[in-house]
Amino acid sequence: MSNRHLARSIVMQTLYQWDFREKPTAAIPAIVSQNMVEFGVGLENEEEYIKNTVDGVLKNIKKIDKIIIKYAPNWPFEQMALVDRNILRIGVYELKINDQIPAKVAINEAIEIAKTYGGQSSGKFVNGILGSIYNDLQKKRKES
Repeated sequence: MSNRHLARSIVMQTLYQWDFREKPTAAIPAIVSQNMVEFGVGLENEEEYIKNTVDGVLKNIKKIDKIIIKYAPNWPFEQMALVDRNILRIGVYELKINDQIPAKVAINEAIEIAKTYGGQSSGKFVNGILGSIYNDLQKKRKES
């Protein structure tokens, strides 16, 4: 498993804990530190990526959540599994906001994390939503 994949897992775990604890934003640095100690041994080179991704998702959370709601109209947002919701947040952030990550990498990574940490159909669920977002992005690029 690559270091970046493990780093994304730490980002997901951090966002999951934040969401589960009713979104205590002030606790984010402590959650990241705890997850780095517990799961990030050997990932010191990825710590900046982890912090930047968590911060980027949280700074854009309203925009990201609106996109998820738009592309998952049959799934009430608050009823989505916390794991799936936070994997989608990372995927949407990397697809639509962080231009450093290739779109297909963002989608594939999100699917793999969903398969590892989510439920039986999480991979398909994440793939469907992120795939739809990607297709719309491709259409917009062709039109412009």
